[in-house]
Amino acid sequence: MPEGRQRLDKWLWYARLAKTRTLAQKLAVSGRVRINRERIDSASHAVKIGDVLTIALAGWVRVLKVVATGDRRGPFAEARLLYEDLSPPRPPAEQHDSRGGSRPTKRDRRQLDEFLGGGDLDKDFSPDDA
Repeated sequence: MPEGRQRLDKWLWYARLAKTRTLAQKLAVSGRVRINRERIDSASHAVKIGDVLTIALAGWVRVLKVVATGDRRGPFAEARLLYEDLSPPRPPAEQHDSRGGSRPTKRDRRQLDEFLGGGDLDKDFSPDDA
């Protein structure tokens, strides 16, 4: 390949956008990657410095400008130097209830009983009222 160019799948793997080279190849072939607004469906397509990659990932889109081609798949700090992130900020994740279900806790039930005016259940069923 000419100097300053690198295969798309290899660059995705070096930049740590895919866990394995095989997954990088599948991402490149899937059609979810665009280089300079052109849809790419080949893992062997060459990327060069200055190219802008648009990658559709699970639930969001990343826009990356290629700053360098890699020599190896190094640590994250080294991989981060291969691109400039032009992506819009990621939307905040929805906050889910940590309890996991819709079933109320004992505290929730007590608050609901107090709100509805249910009072203390022991008074309702005591044998002294009979």
